[in-house]
Amino acid sequence: MLTYEMLRTKPKEFLSATGMMVGEFEQLLPAFGSAYETMYCGEKTVAGKPRQRQAGGGAKGKLERLEDKLLFILVYQKTYPLQTMQGLHFEMSQPQANEWIHRLLPVLQMALAALGMKPEREAATLAASEVMQTEPADLLLDGSERRRQRPQDKEKQRQHYSGKKKAHTDKNLMIVNTQTNRVVYLSPTEPGKSHDKRLADEVGLTYPSGTTLGQDSGFQGYQPPGVAVSQPKKA
Repeated sequence: MLTYEMLRTKPKEFLSATGMMVGEFEQLLPAFGSAYETMYCGEKTVAGKPRQRQAGGGAKGKLERLEDKLLFILVYQKTYPLQTMQGLHFEMSQPQANEWIHRLLPVLQMALAALGMKPEREAATLAASEVMQTEPADLLLDGSERRRQRPQDKEKQRQHYSGKKKAHTDKNLMIVNTQTNRVVYLSPTEPGKSHDKRLADEVGLTYPSGTTLGQDSGFQGYQPPGVAVSQPKKA
């Protein structure tokens, strides 16, 4: 079973599994613990009903420690495995893995919001957001694809099949601040077949005046007003 104690002494494996360094994980952990206490206080069960016995009573779950709860949900977010595989990593069944995923995702989101680390999701208000007003506007725009289960519907199969990745995928646009390495914007999820520039045009991204924006050839022709665009050229 994967545990925090097992991985914390293996920095490379820890980074590959969670997308975080051990120090970053430990910075997130207190906020995650506070969010978990807020959402699942000791007076109520996970289902929100009044407790009939003291918190902590009964059989102990696989994810008893807070560190292992955070590790579980970060591994899922980073690697996005089938729930059966996620269960195998943590010695639980697929239904148990599904229950923990749905329990812990809102906690992680609350913790990231409390630390001010959640990316903006509204493209139209991005330029006026606090993070864009307080950080240098030196940005990179790119599309990110991740594998997904093959849809059963034939039309959805066609939409989600990426010829570039030779797999069924989902896609998001991301904007990263090159000076802080922070993801400042994350677009809605779209089928992997969608073209990067078309998505950027459709979401209607706004940028502060004077922004410099790096992009690759997938955004050929994308030129927002008031933005200095740089695009590397192949030899």
